[in-house]
Amino acid sequence: MRSTGYVCAFLFLCAVNCTTGDGSDKREERGVVAVSEAIDHSNDSVKDFVNSQIDEGRKTFRYDTFGDEAFWGDTLQLHRAIAGQANGGVGGGVSPRTALAVGLKVDVDALPHDLRDALAAGQVNLDDPASTLALLKVNAVVGVTGVFDQSGKLSSMGIQCALCHSTVDNSFAAGIGHRLDGWANRDLDVGTIVALAPDLSVVASLLGVDQNTVRSVLVRWGASKFDAAVFLDGKAVGSDGNPHPTLIPPAYGLAGVNLHTWTGWGGVSHWNAFVANLEMHGKGTFYDPRLDDAARFPIAAAQHFGHISTPPDQDRITPKLAALQLYQLALAAPKPPTGSFNATAAARGKALFEGKARCAGCHVPPLYTEPGWNMHTAAEIGIDEFQAARAPDQRYRTSPLRGLFAHAKGGFYHDGRFATLADVIAHYNATFTLGLTSTETSDLVEFLKSL
Repeated sequence: MRSTGYVCAFLFLCAVNCTTGDGSDKREERGVVAVSEAIDHSNDSVKDFVNSQIDEGRKTFRYDTFGDEAFWGDTLQLHRAIAGQANGGVGGGVSPRTALAVGLKVDVDALPHDLRDALAAGQVNLDDPASTLALLKVNAVVGVTGVFDQSGKLSSMGIQCALCHSTVDNSFAAGIGHRLDGWANRDLDVGTIVALAPDLSVVASLLGVDQNTVRSVLVRWGASKFDAAVFLDGKAVGSDGNPHPTLIPPAYGLAGVNLHTWTGWGGVSHWNAFVANLEMHGKGTFYDPRLDDAARFPIAAAQHFGHISTPPDQDRITPKLAALQLYQLALAAPKPPTGSFNATAAARGKALFEGKARCAGCHVPPLYTEPGWNMHTAAEIGIDEFQAARAPDQRYRTSPLRGLFAHAKGGFYHDGRFATLADVIAHYNATFTLGLTSTETSDLVEFLKSL
């Protein structure tokens, strides 16, 4: 009986691994599929884990301040400028109308029904900072958390990932709607908002200038832009005397993409740790010895920004990185709206993209960036190296192209230097002598709009 069992097992393996008379491999048909069908998907621990992590990551992305209230509220006192003197703060305060004007968004799903009805009926005073406090109390301002004391007074505030990397669909009104996580908030004027803070002395001290100088630089950043590197190298302006902040990038469509920032600092988990610790000023741990280079990163090196250590029981960032990363990588690039591009022209543009225009050499479909180390020198793409020189590898990343329509506002490239897609194509057409005609450029634009 024992030998018979061995023979049966041997015959089964032969049946699974044999080929048909014409040489075609039938293993998948005869064996793998059968095994797959035998898997009990009703108890899938991998899917259960992923789902729980995505839920946790979404919660972190939308609502976690990582303890940064200590900076934005306690140190900068930004909450006092938001509240205004009439509500226990300073100055005129920030009304909902002003908040919307500087790009802050309101999550309609967070609004209680009575407040939503009052807004719809025009019964909420959008020029009163008290109305902004009411929105903060119900956690409806995307990316901003208000901390209120027992008397109902705004006593501090913090920010989340969603402040810059989420927007809303404007389904209720302009700036008010359902959340769109991962979409770059290209209306957000970060510099103007931060410049409202009553006390910027800690930032001024870091940069070695006075507070008025800090404010003058911040307000020149403009909507949709932020300069993360200035707090590392102190280069508030370029040789032309102007600030050179970068565009807020989308945080969707990053699965399979190696590096996730304009100048390739690192992947999602690195950049989340970098931003949460050094830009949001949360309480965590961060290690990046590249910041020890005093010649290139004088501020970061002097402040030991590459060596931040927080006791595990007080670290509010590191335990959140895994789920946060998984959630962000799960954010698919949005599909272009129906009718937003010419499908016939886009088909011709696709052929150009993969052929004459040579775009696919770097923007490899379907990732639309290089699999692997997706970086290029400034000379390779025909632009200046100002921002690349402020990053460790001194290169620019090949940006993935899906969902371009959702972040066209503010322009293209890391700093928005090209206002339109046609301008981008014109640059490459001249740089690489592609010989594209105006019609071919138009077709290529339609293809890019279709991604």
